[in-house]
Amino acid sequence: MGKDSGGLIKKERVGKVRENDFSQGSIIKNILKLALPMTLAQLINVLYNIVDRIYIGMLPEHATLSLTGLGLCLPIISMVIAFANLFGMGGAPLCSIERGRGNVKEAEAIMGNSFVLLAGAGVLLTVLGLICKRPMLYCFGASSATIDYADAYITTYLMGNTFVMIGLGMNSFINAQGFGLVGMLSVLVGAVLNLILDPVFIFIFHMGVKGAALATILSQLVSAVWILSFLTGKGAILKLRPSSMKLNVRRILRITGLGMSGFTMAITNSSVQIMYNAMLQRFGGDLYVGVMTVINSVREVITMPVSGLTNSAQPVMGFNYGAGKYGRVRKAIVFMSFVCILYTIGVWGMVHTFPEFFIRIFNREGELVEAGVPAMRVYFFGFFMMSLQFAGQSVFVGLGKSKKAVFFSIFRKVVIVIPLILILPAVLGLGTTGILMAEPISNFIGGAACFGTMLFTLWPELKREPKT
Repeated sequence: MGKDSGGLIKKERVGKVRENDFSQGSIIKNILKLALPMTLAQLINVLYNIVDRIYIGMLPEHATLSLTGLGLCLPIISMVIAFANLFGMGGAPLCSIERGRGNVKEAEAIMGNSFVLLAGAGVLLTVLGLICKRPMLYCFGASSATIDYADAYITTYLMGNTFVMIGLGMNSFINAQGFGLVGMLSVLVGAVLNLILDPVFIFIFHMGVKGAALATILSQLVSAVWILSFLTGKGAILKLRPSSMKLNVRRILRITGLGMSGFTMAITNSSVQIMYNAMLQRFGGDLYVGVMTVINSVREVITMPVSGLTNSAQPVMGFNYGAGKYGRVRKAIVFMSFVCILYTIGVWGMVHTFPEFFIRIFNREGELVEAGVPAMRVYFFGFFMMSLQFAGQSVFVGLGKSKKAVFFSIFRKVVIVIPLILILPAVLGLGTTGILMAEPISNFIGGAACFGTMLFTLWPELKREPKT
């Protein structure tokens, strides 16, 4: 009986491996199989913070100040996401590559090492964040009117920081195995709970921004438990085992090397957000910091389909690259790039035509809406160029080209955006408009440079498909 059971388990495991073999079948179908649930999962994940902002924007008193205070916390939240990307998005593509090579043991070891790094970094960031929170918030543009709201939110959020990191980081390993639907459900469970708890804590218990943060971390805890239960259960191809958690320097370097792209992107996003808030506070006051919070919320929502598609293409490209199927990698790049450009052109037209609609989702105060309409049109000008950055970056990460991915993350944000934020409003006298112009200029330059480099450096390599 034991022998028969072992045989059945082996057959079941082989069946799962074959079912999620990205080197077989239509490459477009393989990408879409992951893209649809992953996009929904990322959209749902964004809703954790988006829902918070929507409900806070409905507060009968101090809605704009509360929303601005929450916006001041976004750079810290971006730092948390950065470390989740470092170990989660760094390890997951390596798992796909090793699985494509048939090296299941090494793939599991990479996942185990990533988990330990995520948990350890989560605890460390909580301690450091609680110690340094108020000086950081003032540095990010807080005023005497907004500091208490920001402090209340981030203090509660940091208490559940480890749950957030494990949930975000380890879900990448579910998607990397081809279980896009499970990955979506992992996020959906927490998001639904957050949707329920937010109004209870904010309005019924009158906890305001603190209640929004509490709802978020409790929901992330449930998501993290769900994810770990799947990865340690019978349903996973690659399992999270205690034996795979022994840290290895070589693996850590591989994980952090590849994850440095997502880490750098999130850290530079945080740095840019700090600069935006500080300069907008200087030239426009609390009102424009609030406008920026709304713009960030809109951007997070409308970029999700692009992010979902490019992220879902990574395990497919990585698997086929590891298997030597370069022709299928080329097809994946073409499909991904075409869809991303088409979508972003359409969404740019919608944001430009109906900016007030998007603003009123988060705040309906007349002064903020009036300032937000022209700000939205400037910030999102030529939005389709951002898709080239997403596509090029995704190819570099999916194929393990970490140095190029890191370079273009830094290039667009640090080399282009930050200097423009400083130069355009002060030197050229463009005020808040100049600050917002930095984003579209960086999209045009950075997007073209990233995608162009990918075509000129990787595409020729992918044309030399090895004979099998």
